[in-house]
Amino acid sequence: MRDAPLNESFSLTPIGYIESDYPDKFGVPRQPGLATAAKATLVLAPPFNTPLCVRGLEAFSHLWISFIFHHSPLEWTPLVRPPRLGGNKKTGVFASRSTHRPNRLGLSLVELVDVKTDEGVRLLLKGADLVTGTPVVDIKPYLPWAEALPDARSGFAPTPPPMYPVEFSMAADTALHQHPDADELRQLIIQVIGQDPRPAYHSNGLAREYGMQLRDVNVRFQNRQRLDNTAVMYIVTIELNSKA
Repeated sequence: MRDAPLNESFSLTPIGYIESDYPDKFGVPRQPGLATAAKATLVLAPPFNTPLCVRGLEAFSHLWISFIFHHSPLEWTPLVRPPRLGGNKKTGVFASRSTHRPNRLGLSLVELVDVKTDEGVRLLLKGADLVTGTPVVDIKPYLPWAEALPDARSGFAPTPPPMYPVEFSMAADTALHQHPDADELRQLIIQVIGQDPRPAYHSNGLAREYGMQLRDVNVRFQNRQRLDNTAVMYIVTIELNSKA
């Protein structure tokens, strides 16, 4: 058996595309499973949208999703700045989960909620960190007895990122109550904004206001300091997305 030459190329054909709570990449959790209220649907494309391809998949609770970071540039560098390292510290691209990778391949562990085969094939997912339109190139069932290693070393990210308290302005709270899925949407906002989605180099900009889209709403927020000097993520406004 010969080794494949380094200059040999391989092509990937998407098997489907993602529809999710994240219309844009800004604010998407940096790892899967951190926002359990986040919903997504994987819509399989022909010729992969036959029920035969997913027969037996409903027996598994979680899936590995292999996908393309389609919003990332084609260019890549050997050193990257993961947010968890802080400041201008760099690590090797292969020692990170950076989206700026040579082949732009991503891997996410998601919860499988349901398999719909009435019109093509749609997989209903929870906890995904995937933008709407993400091309998916493979699906594999998750096997906890083989793939869950709680004693493994985690390098510069030994624990989950910190969660900040989230407070809503009166105007934002009023707008949220008018939404048909107010309680569910509130949980999604708390889980996503509470992780502080601001770029790492903006982490000290307390007065700056940021905006992001979640489902069918636009959310504007700030990082503020309480009187006891603890940080809080403050939801300034919530508006119906005019693009929805």
